[in-house]
Amino acid sequence: MANNERRYVIIGASAAGMAAAEAIRQSDSTGFITVLSEEPVQPYFRPMIPFLISGKKSVADMTLVGQGPYSGTGIDVRLNSKAEAIDTKNQTVTVQGGDLVLYDRLLIATGSRPYIPPEIEGTEAAGVFALRTLTDALAAADCAAQADHVVMLGGGLLNLKAAFALLERGLDVTLVVYSPEVLSQLMEPDDAVLIRDALNKAGLKIMTDCSATHILSQAGGVNGVLLNSGQEMFCQMVCIGKGVFPNVNFLEQSDVQVDQGVVVDRFTACNAANVFAAGDVAVTFDPITSDRIVTGLWTNAVEMGRCAGYNMAGRTTEYTGTFGILNATQVADEPFVSMGIVHTSGTDYETHVFSTRNTYRKLVFSEDGERLVGAVFVGDISHAGLYRYVMREKMDVAKIKPFIIKHTLHYGHLLLP
Repeated sequence: MANNERRYVIIGASAAGMAAAEAIRQSDSTGFITVLSEEPVQPYFRPMIPFLISGKKSVADMTLVGQGPYSGTGIDVRLNSKAEAIDTKNQTVTVQGGDLVLYDRLLIATGSRPYIPPEIEGTEAAGVFALRTLTDALAAADCAAQADHVVMLGGGLLNLKAAFALLERGLDVTLVVYSPEVLSQLMEPDDAVLIRDALNKAGLKIMTDCSATHILSQAGGVNGVLLNSGQEMFCQMVCIGKGVFPNVNFLEQSDVQVDQGVVVDRFTACNAANVFAAGDVAVTFDPITSDRIVTGLWTNAVEMGRCAGYNMAGRTTEYTGTFGILNATQVADEPFVSMGIVHTSGTDYETHVFSTRNTYRKLVFSEDGERLVGAVFVGDISHAGLYRYVMREKMDVAKIKPFIIKHTLHYGHLLLP
C-alpha cells in the first residue's frame, strides 16, 4: 500500500501521541492522521499543570499545537473520543458512542490514570484531586481559591510541584508521606537532605512515615484527613499523588499483549500487526539493566512517540530505551538530577558520595567497578548529560573513572583511546 493511502490512527493526544503524529507527518506528507482524545480540550503540556494551579500560566499558555515542534499541520484531533475497543483483525477502533475508525497503522498512546489507594476511605468527596488532567487542574484551582489548608498525600515529584503551586497562592500545605523521606522513588533518604532542607525553608509542612486512612467530608466537601496515627487534620482540599496505572482496560478483549502495560519491541511495535505503543502505557526496557519497565516522564514519552511515528510511516527506527529513573528538575529552587540505579542500600554496588553545605553527589558503579550505572546530583547538576551518556552507552570507565569521581569529566575524556 502506498504511503499516501495510509490511515494513521493514534489513541491519546498527550506527549507520545502528538510527538508521533508530528513524526509521521515529517515522513509522510499525504497520509491521513487521526488522533483520538478522550479529553474535552485541545492537547496541552501536562507538566504545566502546577503553573495553572499557581496562576502563573493560563489554559492558552499550555496548548501543545503550535508550540515548538507541534505544528499540528494536517493532523485531525478528535476530542471527546474515548477508545473503547480495538479489533486488530479488521483494523478498527471502536469509539465511545459506537463509531468505528479504520486504521492501517495504529498507535496506542493512552497514557496512565492516577492510582487511588482503595484503603483510603472518602476519596470520592468533593475537594479531592489527583491532578492528572487539565480539567482536574481547573477544578483544583477553583477549590484552592476557597481553601486555607491543603493536605497532599504522597511525596513524589508531581505532588511536590503541586504543593509549591499551592504555597505560592498563600495556602498552608501539609505533605503526608508514607516513606521515610520525600522523592523516595528517585533517591534514598540520605540523598534528599538538601532538598528536604529547601522544602522546610519554603514553608512546606512534611509528615513522613505516616499515611491517611480516611478523608473526612460534609455536605460542602472535604473538611479533614484522618491519619493512621489517629491524628486528625482539618483541611478543605486533598491532592493524591500515589502513582499511576497504564490505561489498558479497553484492550481486554483484544489480542494485544498486556503485561502491566502494552508490551513492545525495540521498534515500539506490539505483537499484533500494524499496532504500536508509546509513552506511559508502553512497557519498554531500561538500557542499564535491560529490565522491562514503564515510565511516566514527559521527555521519555516524546522520544518514544517520535520513534513510533517514524516506524509507523516506514522509517525504521530503534528506540534506545528508557532509564528506569531519569529526572532533571528542581523543587524549592533546588535543582537535582536522578538517573539509573540510585537505591543501593544493602547491595554490592560501588558507591561514591560527596557532599557540602550546598551540593550533594552520589555516583554508583557496577559491582565490578567497570561501568557507571547510576547518579544523583543535588545543587550542582553541571555536566549531568555527560554522565547520562556514559551510562547509556555502557562505557568501560577504566580510563575515565577518576574524572567521574572527582566530577571533572568533560567531553575530551570520552575521546580517550
